[in-house]
Amino acid sequence: MIDHTTLIAYLLIVLGFVFIPGPATLLTMARAASSGTKVGIATGAGIAAGDLIHTSMAIVGLSAIIATSALLFSIVKYAGAGFLVYLGIRAMLDKAPIALGSAPAIGAGRAFRQAVLTEVLNPKTALFFLAFLPQFVKPEHGSIALQLAILGLVFVLLGLLSTVIFAVGAGRLGNLLRRHPAVVRWQGKVVGTVYCAVGVRLALQER
Repeated sequence: MIDHTTLIAYLLIVLGFVFIPGPATLLTMARAASSGTKVGIATGAGIAAGDLIHTSMAIVGLSAIIATSALLFSIVKYAGAGFLVYLGIRAMLDKAPIALGSAPAIGAGRAFRQAVLTEVLNPKTALFFLAFLPQFVKPEHGSIALQLAILGLVFVLLGLLSTVIFAVGAGRLGNLLRRHPAVVRWQGKVVGTVYCAVGVRLALQER
């Protein structure tokens, strides 16, 4: 099982990810602002469902790698660290336009299906799960698949919680972001810093 120190560090990092407005949050808020809170929540649920699929794929792939070779797993972890640093730099440099309220009005069912498809077909999300989850897995602590499943489920549940909160408050938050575009610009820098910190953490830690 995952030790308490690792789990607490993971929870803090994931909370930082999911409660800082990112693409999934902005999509949820845009849907809620244009089509209502129910549609926003359905969008968040669709994103969570897509992340569950990515988690399942990561569990199967990473478990197979670990079972085959400890060296390959180390390579995957360091490659993942490099990818997280790359994502961090991109997030700090990218400009995120605000388009809340511009999404066409749709029903909750369609919003859910679109969100699932969008998340599943996003290769960056797949790579993120493959890069992020192994940073907190320790083969000496037991079942690799179980550790990955716990980490993935925690990420998905906290992500769903955040999107529901943002969907409910989309009206006020949308107005805030429209009046203060610097908020969105700074969220990229904050998210980027967190990504880079996770990547550097792995590069510096001893096995």
